[in-house]
Amino acid sequence: MGHRFLLACSLVVAVGAIALLALGTRSSSADPEHTMPAMAGMDHGGTAMPGAASPGAGGMPGMAGMAVGDGLTAERDGYRLDSRVGDLPAGQAVGYPFTVIGPDGRPVTDFADAQTRKLHFYAIRSDLTGYQHLHPVMAADGTWTADLAALEPGDWRLYASFTPSGGPGRNREFVLSRTVTVPGPATAQPLPAATDSATVDGYTVAVQGDLTAGTAGPLTVTVSRDGRPVTDLQPYLDSYAHLSAFHQDDLALAHLHPITRLDGDHGGPTLTFYALLGKPGNWRVYLQFQTAGQLHTAALTLHVA
Repeated sequence: MGHRFLLACSLVVAVGAIALLALGTRSSSADPEHTMPAMAGMDHGGTAMPGAASPGAGGMPGMAGMAVGDGLTAERDGYRLDSRVGDLPAGQAVGYPFTVIGPDGRPVTDFADAQTRKLHFYAIRSDLTGYQHLHPVMAADGTWTADLAALEPGDWRLYASFTPSGGPGRNREFVLSRTVTVPGPATAQPLPAATDSATVDGYTVAVQGDLTAGTAGPLTVTVSRDGRPVTDLQPYLDSYAHLSAFHQDDLALAHLHPITRLDGDHGGPTLTFYALLGKPGNWRVYLQFQTAGQLHTAALTLHVA
């Protein structure tokens, strides 16, 4: 009788844990004060991305990252990133026009806020240099224009991350991309070796965590300046940091946010991310954080086993 009672209690605890995990994976990332971001490698409806193992019951709640897909296609589940521009000039700021076409063949004009923005736009050259993270403005007809800073010659991939407010993709975050060519002599930069720290604008960012492809794992980021812990991080996009990671081989994109709760302009020195990156190899990471109204972008290379 005692053994049966213990077994029943164990089942109740297990079911409860799974239920809590399910709630965590479906939480909106719009309010880090009260909810955990969605799990990396899954959309808000629980669909696993290609190349990433499903976290299942053993996953960690609070993981944020890639949504539907890994950002390497222009079309998914009826949604298409559309642009007639295939070449952009080198060495000058330029606007890149595009639209998001829905399953009905029409431009999508109704988007949900994700981290305080209707759409996030990223640009990266094929050698993982030239990172840009923008928030374009949409015209009434559904045309977006991303105001890109000057681009170096070479091949570039441009990503759009968005969440439709209606239609079959309602409340699912999509990441789609297209490629463009910037004419001119291009010199590829070698990828810096994997490291656990980077310096930007006098700040040192240290990263701890051993990541294995397809396995959920924590990343701990500590921010310091002149050897002293930084505790005045300001909210940026409804969080204390934004992390974009690009895979060296194919430029797959992951974007992550810390699960650290907001406390006004008192963030830091430690931020915790949970990542589920589906591919082994080197990832180029761009970590953005804000202090005294200034946005800082630290870059480093992480290796995923």
